[in-house]
Amino acid sequence: MTKDVVIIPTYNEKENITAIINAVFSQQHDFHILIIDDGSPDGTGQIVKDLMTKYNEELFLIERSGKLGLGTAYLTGFKWAVEHGYDYIFEMDADFSHDPDDLERLLDACKDEGADLAIGSRYISGVNVVNWPMGRVLMSYFASVYVRLVTGMKVMDTTAGFKCYSRRVLETIELDKIRLKGYGFQIEMKFRAWKHGFRIIEVPIIFTDRKQGKSKMSGGIFNEAVWGVIWMKLCSFFEHFKKVNV
Repeated sequence: MTKDVVIIPTYNEKENITAIINAVFSQQHDFHILIIDDGSPDGTGQIVKDLMTKYNEELFLIERSGKLGLGTAYLTGFKWAVEHGYDYIFEMDADFSHDPDDLERLLDACKDEGADLAIGSRYISGVNVVNWPMGRVLMSYFASVYVRLVTGMKVMDTTAGFKCYSRRVLETIELDKIRLKGYGFQIEMKFRAWKHGFRIIEVPIIFTDRKQGKSKMSGGIFNEAVWGVIWMKLCSFFEHFKKVNV
């Protein structure tokens, strides 16, 4: 039995947080959960603290002061997970856009199919996005096309945020060198894993836009990803990525 943790960053997710925690803990596999809350003024952190009395050995919380960004939240969580000896580390949103029932499929891709990084992919088998306006679907899809053209990665959903990492990926990637902090963070993590030669498998999922709470997407986040990809690619020419034995 592996020791596995689902990292869920939160900011003002009081409408979703109890339900998503219960849904993850209802899976057959024994997942732990690490919530990283950026000082949500709506009381998300307190809700998690209350639930920790019920799930006292499975649910953990890191509270940060202020909205510090998606990328830094995950980096904090990755370092915590490695320090605490987890074998597989997941990224998942709090708003049910990622289906908790797919967690075990991502885990199976790593444990049974030999992936070092399993990606819950919206685009590996067509376009599987529900409740997004067409403009946002097109923006997301062609952002992935753009990233593939710039980087050379053979990944269909380069901006995906539903993922499972084996611990050795996070131990190999130099996390302190990750520079993109918004949604570009998702691209940079995949790029570094790919440059090190880790095996990446995309698992088809259906992405459903949130029904509760407010989206955190903004034009600034998107622009960071667009220009950040060019910067990331240029910097990679001056960096050595040690190839792993896969």
